[in-house]
Amino acid sequence: MSPPYRLHYAPDNASLIVRLALEELGEPYETALVDRAAGGQHSPAYLALNPHGLIPTLETPRGPIFETAAILLWLADTHGALAPAPDDRERGAFLKWLFFTSNTVHAGLRMLFYPEKYVGADPGAGNALRTRMQTSLKTHLTKLDTLAAAQTPVLNGIPLTALDLYLPALLRWMALYPAGVTGWFRLADTPHLHALAARIEQRDSVTRAKAAEGLGETPFSRPRHATPPEGSAR
Repeated sequence: MSPPYRLHYAPDNASLIVRLALEELGEPYETALVDRAAGGQHSPAYLALNPHGLIPTLETPRGPIFETAAILLWLADTHGALAPAPDDRERGAFLKWLFFTSNTVHAGLRMLFYPEKYVGADPGAGNALRTRMQTSLKTHLTKLDTLAAAQTPVLNGIPLTALDLYLPALLRWMALYPAGVTGWFRLADTPHLHALAARIEQRDSVTRAKAAEGLGETPFSRPRHATPPEGSAR
């Protein structure tokens, strides 16, 4: 019998966050590599699942779901973990910070990593966008670090939420990418988020994800470039 979930993934991509959630939930799943180097995300078969041609996509018994935050929230509500319940007093706070992370911080990373997709091939325009996004992201991270310092149920790993899994992955990518343009960000500048990342990487779910995607021993607190057993990162 096939597992109920199939995660379409690329190594060290946004799909990592969904993999971590599935591992934490203990739900059986299989993976399908999307070969970004070969443009697999633009193949007719993949576009039939996700018309935007982005990763990840999670196939479920209720149909395919895309958008990282949507997948996380659906999994959390379906399995009763990784998010406050709809009637929990912390639900609103969790949702606003989850979608701030997804719609603002994660979206900002896309502009930082791929400015040409937004302003074209002009290097000057690309550099200007990168500079603006670096400034914005520093502001966003300061807010999130303050949230982490407050030790609320929304972001502190007790009980674990999807946000606790989401942010360490974003910190990892800010520390590593784009190659040669990472000096603007230091993990030490967000000490409470850095401490969260160090705690999260001790979890069994991260151990399994490290092996599956070649992330190294300290993927969030002292990240290095991935050496995945299949596919290519970035």
